[in-house]
Amino acid sequence: SILMQRRLFLYNFRNLRKAKGRRETYLCYVVKRRDSATSCSMDFGYLRNQMGCHVEVLFLRYIAAWDLDPGRCYRITWFTSWSPCYDCAQHIASFLRSYPNLTLRIFMARLYFCEDRKAEPEGLRRLHKAGAQIAIMTFKDYFYCWNTFVENREQTFKGWEGLHENSVHLARKLRRILLPLYEVDDLRDAFKILGL
Repeated sequence: SILMQRRLFLYNFRNLRKAKGRRETYLCYVVKRRDSATSCSMDFGYLRNQMGCHVEVLFLRYIAAWDLDPGRCYRITWFTSWSPCYDCAQHIASFLRSYPNLTLRIFMARLYFCEDRKAEPEGLRRLHKAGAQIAIMTFKDYFYCWNTFVENREQTFKGWEGLHENSVHLARKLRRILLPLYEVDDLRDAFKILGL
């Protein structure tokens, strides 16, 4: 099926602060071609990790096979259950440099950090610097995904307890990651002066 089962979506995209047992990454996508003031949807669907290959790399292989017209502009929107790991962020940044006519927006349910190394924040910064627009999913994004990618049987999306609070918490964390380092130092100095 082109649509995700409800239980899969609700389990994998829940924006818990500690998401134990959720080892797979799901990626819902929309690809649009922009023609002056209008845009035309070309494809949508969802993918998940397969045979040891991260879902972001699978999508990049998929879209690279399209042989995109360099004279046209394309916009890709992702909704992912986890933010990209460091290696995937590097692959995506490299891909974006190879396709200057393509813009990528990534909305993430949760932030992914490996325990054995803390390179993931740097990967997100490099991805952002490469032009990707990255943000944490909000209720509005979940509502859109529910109506676009999920086999919902015409049931209205109902958020879970803590959805808004967790989105705000994760958005603040992402904002701190993406702040240029000198701004972080300025903030630390300001907090020190204030005695905080």
